[in-house]
Amino acid sequence: MQDTVSPDRLPEWVPGDLLLHGDDRGWRRVGLRRYHYLGQDSVVPALSDFMLVSYGKGVTPMQRRFGGRWTTDTLGPGAVSLLTRAQRAEWRWSEPITVTHLYLAPGLLAEVAGEAMDCHVREVELADVLRADDPVMTGVIDAIAQEAGQQGIGGTLYVESLSRALCVHILRRYASVVLPAGVSSHRLSPAEMRRIGDYIEDHLSEPMTLGDMATQVGMTTDLFSRRFRKSFGMPPYRHVMMRRVERARRLLAGGHLAVKEIAALCGFADQAHLTRVYMRETGMTPAAFRKSG
Repeated sequence: MQDTVSPDRLPEWVPGDLLLHGDDRGWRRVGLRRYHYLGQDSVVPALSDFMLVSYGKGVTPMQRRFGGRWTTDTLGPGAVSLLTRAQRAEWRWSEPITVTHLYLAPGLLAEVAGEAMDCHVREVELADVLRADDPVMTGVIDAIAQEAGQQGIGGTLYVESLSRALCVHILRRYASVVLPAGVSSHRLSPAEMRRIGDYIEDHLSEPMTLGDMATQVGMTTDLFSRRFRKSFGMPPYRHVMMRRVERARRLLAGGHLAVKEIAALCGFADQAHLTRVYMRETGMTPAAFRKSG
């Protein structure tokens, strides 16, 4: 894939007056900028993010060459253009306009696609749309722009919720999704099961989060949890606890280590934690199990 540039560098190619931005709001994988442009011929470089352009003040004829062909339309308030990531495009317009750009990181769109389709997504590509009259998109972009202008309580969570809902809308109407070859939409592959199994065994003595495990196979926590349950027959937390109990059983049977040492080696908070869990899972305390052997 060709080199891409970040959206904040766009004015190097498309000069305009910056009117509003959300750069300092702490948003993750979502960006917003509002510009006032005079008529110009411009080249939008291949951007690292997907870009939605919502048109505000001003009406202008617009030409865009995307993928080798020119398209033409008249754009004004209420219209939206979509530009996929990593795709160079040429734009020509003659009248002054005010536009709001919303940038969506590729990881966000792929993550939402994976959750919606219950499978791992390799790539998402937006359709070539010069003009869409879509109140859902314009409404979400306006709401995020309003938050950029005046921060409210829970602003980061609010923008994340809006952007994820927008991603679902885009996936339904304007995007194509590429899945890895041979991907299963329901279970972990044998290779993924081996990878996560090895990871769990190697880290039983350490704190282990659902996010840690999901990262090993490149999935969101929700998708990983669903596929893990279908593959192993139990939730990830339950499986990890069972592996810890099994390791504790083997070490107890060896008879050389103190129970508190075994608790630490198996990832339990302390000896009391090991005793509670071991009793619940086996019906015996660690001390009683050791004596029985």
